[in-house]
Amino acid sequence: VQLVESGGGLVQAGGSLRLSCVASGRTFSTYAMGWFRQAPGKDREFVAHISWTGSNTYYADSVKGRFTISRDNAMNTGFLQMTNLKPEDTANYYCAATEADCSGYGCYAFPGRYVYWGRGTQVTVSS
Repeated sequence: VQLVESGGGLVQAGGSLRLSCVASGRTFSTYAMGWFRQAPGKDREFVAHISWTGSNTYYADSVKGRFTISRDNAMNTGFLQMTNLKPEDTANYYCAATEADCSGYGCYAFPGRYVYWGRGTQVTVSS
């Protein structure tokens, strides 16, 4: 699976962005998908996860209530809607895909569980 993110950019605090992740190469609907982010000098951290059917979603506490993960399997695309953005959300955002059927934090929040990764899209939130 090849993953390509888009939709990043510069936004003021309180603003919104919608990230997209387009998949190609294999059947996207058989993979669960996650979003991670990495700021300079920091480890890659979990943001959100969605099951392959879209019926189960999980979020990091830091983004719960502000971010929404979704997917359109017919379009082979995943999304991350981000609202009420804060300067601490500034990072490079990556989408990733896994064949694992994750229902526990130790699975969906662990980068090592994901086999396929995009190259990332930069999100910068100014104060």
